[in-house]
Amino acid sequence: MRKNFISLFNFNKKIREGSLVNITWNRFRRNKIAVIALLWMVFSITIAFLGYLITPDSTPYSNHQQLQIAGQSPGFKTNMLFVKKNEISRDISLISKMFHGEPLPYYTTPFNDIWFDGFYVYIEEYSGDPEIAGRKLNFSLANVLFAVKEYSIDGDLATIYTIDGREKDLSIESMRKKVLEEHVKTKSFLLGTDRFGRDMLSQMIIGTRVSLSVGFIAVFISLVIGLLLGSIGGFFRGVVDDFIVWLINVVWSVPTILLVIAITFAVGQGYWQIFVAVGLTMWVEVARVVRGQILSVREKEFIEATRALGLPNYRIIIKHIIPNILGPVVVISAANFASAILIEAGLSFLGIGVQPPIPSWGNMIKENYAYIVLDKAYLAILPGICIMLSVLSLMLISNGLRDVIDKSTDIK
Repeated sequence: MRKNFISLFNFNKKIREGSLVNITWNRFRRNKIAVIALLWMVFSITIAFLGYLITPDSTPYSNHQQLQIAGQSPGFKTNMLFVKKNEISRDISLISKMFHGEPLPYYTTPFNDIWFDGFYVYIEEYSGDPEIAGRKLNFSLANVLFAVKEYSIDGDLATIYTIDGREKDLSIESMRKKVLEEHVKTKSFLLGTDRFGRDMLSQMIIGTRVSLSVGFIAVFISLVIGLLLGSIGGFFRGVVDDFIVWLINVVWSVPTILLVIAITFAVGQGYWQIFVAVGLTMWVEVARVVRGQILSVREKEFIEATRALGLPNYRIIIKHIIPNILGPVVVISAANFASAILIEAGLSFLGIGVQPPIPSWGNMIKENYAYIVLDKAYLAILPGICIMLSVLSLMLISNGLRDVIDKSTDIK
C-alpha cells in the first residue's frame, strides 16, 4: 500500500514537472535578460500596488505643494514645523489610504530657525538662500498642537478647548517640549522637489500606478474585443469573417495616436477615459493574430472530434481552441502593454491624457521639460527613464516568450 502511494506521488510529481507551465517557465528563465526584465516589472507592480503606503507624501495624488522649497536637488533636507489644521481629523482605513491617499492633518512650514517667546513659537521661514533671511512667522502653542476652538492662559498654565469638545490643561513648558518632540521634524527629499515643491519620489511612485493601470486596462479591453471578434471571424468564416476583416483593416489604416485623440475628444479627458481610449485602439492586432491562429487550429483532428461529439460552437471555441492559441496572444499582449504606456505618456505630454493633479510620467515630463536646458534636467529625465525601462522590460519579456513559443513549435 505504501509503495503504491509513493509511486502515485512520484507519477503526479512528474506530471506537474512536465506541465506546460513548468516547461514554459524552465525555458523562459534560461533567458537571463528576460528574467531581469520580469523582475523589474514585478518590482514596479509591487510599488504601484502599495502606492500611498510607501510614498513620503501620502496626500491624494501626492500633491502637497510647498513653494518655499520648489526645485530643490535630490537629497535635500530641511526642518519642518507641523501646525495642526483647525478641523476634526478622520480615521481612514488602510485600504482606503493605499488606493486614495490620506489628507494631511497639518500645515507644514520649512524653517531655518525656531525659538519660543511666552505662549508663542517663532520661526524664520526657509528662504532657499542662506544669505537671505526668511520671513518671521509666529504661532500660538495651542494652534500648533491642537485643533483649537478657544483657549485661555493663567500664568504658566493654559486651558485649551478643542473643536471636538475636549478640554486640556497644560503648562507652557510642557507644550514647548511637545512642539519640539512631535511637531518639529527633519524631512528628506530623496529625489528632490519639482517646481511646485512637491516630492518627486512620491510623484514617481504614483505615476507608476497610473502608467501600469493604463497598460493593464488597455490590454484587458483589447483582449476582450480582440478575442471575441477574432474567434468569431476565424471559426465561422464566410460573410461574418469578411466583415470582421474589413473592420480590422479600416481601424488598422488609421494612425493609432490619431484614433486615440479622436476617442479622447469623444468620451472626454480624464483618468478612466484615457484607459478606454487606448484599449479601444489596440484590439485590432489581437483580433488579427487570434483569427489567423484559429483558421489553422479549426482544421485539426481534435476539433473535428469535438464537432462529431455534438459540442456547441461556443464550447469548442472557449474550451478547446482558445487555450491552444494563448501563446501568441500573451506575446502580443506584452507588446501592447508597452505600447499603451507610450501612448498614455505621449497623450499626457500633449495635455489630452491624464489631467493634473493626477501624476503620470507623461505629465511630469510636460511640466518639467523646460528644465532640460537648465540645471534641473533630472526633473524630466527621471520619468523618461522610468518610461524607457518599463517599455524595454516589456519588450524583452515579449521577445523571451516568443522564443519559448518558437522552440515549442519546433519541437512539435
